[in-house]
Formats: sequence, C-alpha cells, structure tokens
Amino acid sequence: MTRPWLLLLAAGLFEVVWAVSLKGSRGFTRLGPSALTVGAMAISIWLLAQALRSFPVGTAYAVWTGIGAAGTALVGIWLFGESRDLGRLVSLALIVVGIVGLRLSAGR
Repeated sequence: MTRPWLLLLAAGLFEVVWAVSLKGSRGFTRLGPSALTVGAMAISIWLLAQALRSFPVGTAYAVWTGIGAAGTALVGIWLFGESRDLGRLVSLALIVVGIVGLRLSAGR
C-alpha cells in the first residue's frame, strides 16, 4: 500500500475515533471524550488534506467517509450492541466493496 493510501486509511480510522468519542462526550458535556473528539477530528482532517495531494477529491472523500461510516457502524455493533440485522450487515459490506473498488480503480 502506498503512503497516500495509508494516510487516507489513517484519516478514516481517526474519523471512527471521533465519531465514537462524540457519543461518549454526551453532547460535549464531558471534558475527556470532548477533547478526544476535537483532537481526532483535527487529525482526521489533516490526514485527509495530506492524502488529497495525491487523490482526486471525490475518491479521497468517498473512501474517507466510507471507512468512517462502516468503521463507526461496526464499532457500534461491537461496543454498544447496535443492530446486527442482515440488511445492515449487507449494507456495510457494500460500503467496504465500494472502498475496495475505488482502491483498485485508482491505480495507486
């Protein structure tokens, strides 16, 4: 995997961190999770900006949000007991297939 793809992957993973910590912040009423949310947001955006040096904006944004959406949903299932119904799992799999498709078609 090339450096730009690693940056984009890391940006997506930090998106998962901030989304999950946002829930823990309880509307920014708890200092620790609130600080983690803001810090992870800043890192995620910075990493995305670095990846955008090498990618078209549409590809980078789709991969970033896809990793964030699928990753956050999976963490929600794992940590918070959110729904594991078949439709939801198939939908998450389709997001992952889309990310892989963008990776394969980008040629980087």
